[in-house]
Amino acid sequence: MSQRARWYFAYGSNMDQAQMRERVGEFRICIPAILRNYHLVFNAVSKKNTKAGFANIEEQHGSVVEGMLYLLSEEQLKRLDKFEGHPDKYCRIPVCPEINEGMIEYAAVYKACSDKTAVGLRPTREYLAHLLAGKAFLSSEYYRKLKKTRTVRQSRRS
Repeated sequence: MSQRARWYFAYGSNMDQAQMRERVGEFRICIPAILRNYHLVFNAVSKKNTKAGFANIEEQHGSVVEGMLYLLSEEQLKRLDKFEGHPDKYCRIPVCPEINEGMIEYAAVYKACSDKTAVGLRPTREYLAHLLAGKAFLSSEYYRKLKKTRTVRQSRRS
């Protein structure tokens, strides 16, 4: 990568490496990581299904979100901004996730804008499958918890 590389922490559908390749192309590094004092929720509003929610993180002392760190170029991160709806739907914020060797000093993460969230939402099965695709990067306990997440049916509207 000729440009400055940046870390990106994925906790939602971008844990699916195939989807990430479609969105940003090849990436150099992908490693497991955790984000302390946040928890995973599915409260980001979907335009296609009013009962469906996309992944989001919220601050919660003592909680942990597991995910993946990707090393991306600035160009790749800008491409990802478009898929994530930054800055209108998701805001890109700095966080300090942990890896086996210690903390990453800075990584970008997308957090849903507060006006784009709602209570009582659940992911669709199809959306949850993208998170479950990151199984190799998650602890078995976290993966089991994700797998037990209640889902809604996919809207069949055209």
